Parts: sequence; structure tokens; C-alpha cells
Amino acid sequence: MTTNVQGIDFSKLSLRDALDLAILVEEEAKERYEELAEQLEQHRTPEAAKFFRFMVENEAKHRADLAERRRVLYGREPSTVTRDMIFDIEAPEYDEARAFMSLRQALEVALRAEQKAHAFFVGAMPSASDPAVRALFDSLRLDEIEHQNLVQAQLDKLPPDPVAKPEDYGDEPVSQ
Repeated sequence: MTTNVQGIDFSKLSLRDALDLAILVEEEAKERYEELAEQLEQHRTPEAAKFFRFMVENEAKHRADLAERRRVLYGREPSTVTRDMIFDIEAPEYDEARAFMSLRQALEVALRAEQKAHAFFVGAMPSASDPAVRALFDSLRLDEIEHQNLVQAQLDKLPPDPVAKPEDYGDEPVSQ
């Protein structure tokens, strides 16, 4: 669990810092989905790009909800948790985008990211000594299950991807 964080002692984490951590997790995921959407737009893969844009909106909304909760509880108190302390907690892997990526493949990327976030919060809960931090992590864990279920429901509606042949995507030779 702690492989994606550096310099965070969960046993000493305050609720304010746990909220800041959760906000950063959402920001990182949002930014990664933006990168994937841009890549797929360049590859002219509109369905997958559109889905990743949808995920950008979801991550932004979740981040805004957490930021509002933090603002109400702590106002402008400074954060001690920084972006360089986390890496790939919920964000899809950098190499997930593929030319000719299908909607099904994009949904599978999102499902893996939601599973990764769920595992992170499950792993962090036992180390947190503050009951409010454990409760926040448990709530975030449940959110990730809900997100997984939503993505899985969309996957279940899709037909299987056709079996692609390399020649379907190869460039024709250029004449001299």
C-alpha cells in the first residue's frame, strides 16, 4: 500500500491532511484522464476519448466535493501533504492509451484505476490511528466500490470487442 506514497505516516495523519491527500489523488487521476483523452483525440479514437473526458468530469466533481468539505472544516489552513508525496494512487497507468482503443478498453482502464484506488484506501485504513481518518478512508473505499460498479455496468452493456488483425491497422506501402 505505501508504495504509492512517500513521507506520509498514516499513524499520525490528521483528518485535514487525509482530506488533502484525497484531493491530490483526485487531481492526479483527473490530470491523467485528461492526458489519455488528448492522446486518443490525436489518434482519432473518439469513443474512448469521450469516455476519458467523462472520467475527467467525475474526478473533478469528486475533488470539488472533498475540497468543499476541507474548506468548511479547515478554511485556509495550509496543507502538509504535497503532490510529490503521492504517485499513481488512482490515476491510470501512463501507457494505458492505445491507438485504435475501443470504448471497452477505455472502460477497462477506468475499472483498473478504481480498483487500484480501492486497494490503496483499504491498505491505508489499518495504519490510520485517528478514527476520523479511518472513517474518511472507509468512505472513500466505498466510493471506489460504487465507481467500480458503475464502470462494470457500462462494460456489461457493451458487446465484446471484435478480434482485430494487424493488417487492419497497417499502413499501405508508400510508392517511391
